[in-house]
Amino acid sequence: MLSNLSLIDIIIVASAAFILGLSKSGIKGISIIIVALMVLVFEAKASTGILLPMLIVGDIFAVIYYNRHAKWKYLLPLMPFMMAGVVIGTLVGDQMPEYAFRKGMAIVIFISVIMMVWWDRRKSKNVPQHISFAGIMGLTAGFTTMVGNLAGSFANIFFLAMRLPKDAFIGTTAWLFLIINLFKVPFHVFSWGTINWETIQVSMVFVPAIFLGLFFGVRILKRVNDELFRKFILLMTGVGAILIFFS
Repeated sequence: MLSNLSLIDIIIVASAAFILGLSKSGIKGISIIIVALMVLVFEAKASTGILLPMLIVGDIFAVIYYNRHAKWKYLLPLMPFMMAGVVIGTLVGDQMPEYAFRKGMAIVIFISVIMMVWWDRRKSKNVPQHISFAGIMGLTAGFTTMVGNLAGSFANIFFLAMRLPKDAFIGTTAWLFLIINLFKVPFHVFSWGTINWETIQVSMVFVPAIFLGLFFGVRILKRVNDELFRKFILLMTGVGAILIFFS
């Protein structure tokens, strides 16, 4: 598989790995760009298996670096629903037309961003506490992370709604995605066959680009305040939805 990559392909995947490092350093909302770049080089389903080990490398760093900021009381209600969404995504992923899925997902993300902008403008301290909110966001995030590694937007919406400070937001999502991504591995190996020794070799070649992104991302975040961080996430989530819709 590596020998079939052109120079342009290598540059595109390396760019995706660098952006992945930025994302896992805490610059959220840009993960959809990574998925779009990977699909340019590999088939959509195959790209999910190649990307997953790369994501786990970034997750491990994020957990080590931001572990002390994690807020488990916000994470635990979401996790069971995400795991259920992963199982559902595994079962129906082969049958759903990718074109229709991407269009529908982009629309859902747009609606979610509009909701968050509305909540921000209200300046209300009241956040959704009902278990149904965690259920809807968790199931959707779990389904989309299995089918396209695209859970970030829905998880972002959930944790932004909880109004977590920047460091708590990053630390909590770091643990969430490490656990969920590890949970997905057996489904990719034994059900879809999208992770094997050959795909792992491809994934590991681009690990240095991930660490480079992590290095720069940590330094960028030190200069960003909480309010700017929230606005950036919403902006990049909206941009990502546009990329999905027109890809």
